[in-house]
Amino acid sequence: MNEANKKTVQDFLDLAFNERRPAEAIATHLHPGYIQHNPHAPAGYAGSAEFLSGFVGQFPELRLDFKRVLADGDFVITHCHMRLTPESRGSAVVDIVRLRDGKIIEHWDVVQEIPEHPTNPMF
Repeated sequence: MNEANKKTVQDFLDLAFNERRPAEAIATHLHPGYIQHNPHAPAGYAGSAEFLSGFVGQFPELRLDFKRVLADGDFVITHCHMRLTPESRGSAVVDIVRLRDGKIIEHWDVVQEIPEHPTNPMF
């Protein structure tokens, strides 16, 4: 189960961000009862779909690189390096998702910009 859940989350993120097909990613991988915990994103399936499509559309060179993917039952945690443009330092992003019936039903995230001179490595 852990490996299948990890694959679902990676497929969702890759399709939404790297392949730039957020509508397909949402239709394929989000549960209809989806709950969003990001305080800057709209609640629910439809609002989150519109928000994600708009975000990805703003950054045509956006790239999400997986550094770690961990799973514990229905929870999957990804640690990624997101760059909005190739020349940017980007951000370290941790996504926590819960799955139900093989679909993403709940999402939390933490985003930390990478400083010019970090004291410690980010990844």
